[in-house]
Order: sequence, then C-alpha cells, then structure tokens
Amino acid sequence: MNAIDTREKIMAAARKTVQAHGYNALSFRDLAAEVGIKSASVHYHFPTKGDLGAALARRYTEDGIAYLGNLMETHKDARTRVKKYAEIFRAALADDNRMCLCGIMSAEHNDLPPEVRAEVNRFNDVNIDWLTEVLTQAAPEAKSKKAVRRQAMSIFAAIGGAQLMARGHEDIAVYDEIVDSYRNAGFIP
Repeated sequence: MNAIDTREKIMAAARKTVQAHGYNALSFRDLAAEVGIKSASVHYHFPTKGDLGAALARRYTEDGIAYLGNLMETHKDARTRVKKYAEIFRAALADDNRMCLCGIMSAEHNDLPPEVRAEVNRFNDVNIDWLTEVLTQAAPEAKSKKAVRRQAMSIFAAIGGAQLMARGHEDIAVYDEIVDSYRNAGFIP
C-alpha cells in the first residue's frame, strides 16, 4: 500500500468513526488496527489528532461545496435544491445511523482543537451561505438579506436537528417526518 492509499484509508476509517461516535472516539491505535498498519504510520500522515480532525472536516466541506455547486447548476428551483440538500443528511442516517461529520463535531465544540473548530465552522458557514443564496434566488425581493440569512440558519438547524432526532430514535422515518412537516408548513421550500 502506498502513502496516498494509506492516508485515504485512514481518512475513510476516521470519518466513519467520527460520524458514528464523534471526534472524541478517534483513536490512532484503533484506526491503525482497522487499516492494518502500525499506530506510528497514522502519526506519519497526521501528527496529531487535531491534524486528522481538521483534515476530515476540510475534506467533508470541500466535498460538500462540490455537491452544493452541482445542485445549483443542475436544479433551478429552490424546492428541488433544498430537497436534494436534505437528502445528503438523510444519506448519513441511511449509512448505519451515522450523523453529518461536522454536525456531530459541532456538538463537541468545546473539546475540539482550534484547527478542527475552524474547519467545522467553515462547513457551517458554507451551508448557511448556500441556503441563503438558494432562498435569495427564489425570491430576490421578498425579504431583507438579514431575514433571508436567518431563515437559512433556521433551515440548517432544522435539518441537523431532524437528523439528530432520527438518530436518537434509530428510525430514519423520524427524519422524513420532521423534514416533511417543515416543508408542509412552508418553513422549508
């Protein structure tokens, strides 16, 4: 296995661990065993747990930016964009009841090193900015920019909260029910 493959396997194993158990569950020893390498090899690629956490959140955000950009290009109406957006949070639940990587790390905010916090905050900002743009394009004259941003923050929080509730109940139908109720009430396009 070459260095790039090893790094990618470490990242994949770490992502699954964090999405299932949170940042605090990351153990270089456990990751090494899962990947089939020595713990020193994990440290070679990621000198500290903070380096690994920041790399995970950065990659997750970059993947999210690409996905959101694709949604903007391929779907022109806000309802479809937000529906597809909510589907990515649902997909984490469908993958063995996992959470959004940055969502679960946000819950551990006080325990995160500064470099991880910065990347998690960047993820949150990217999502809120994207939702703000979707809402603005849907109704450019409807509300003040501040009101639109507040609505975007509320949608982001609602979808994250729906994911958390569904995970706690170990029932993806709870997520669907909550998101549908927000949509039916007109809160989510």
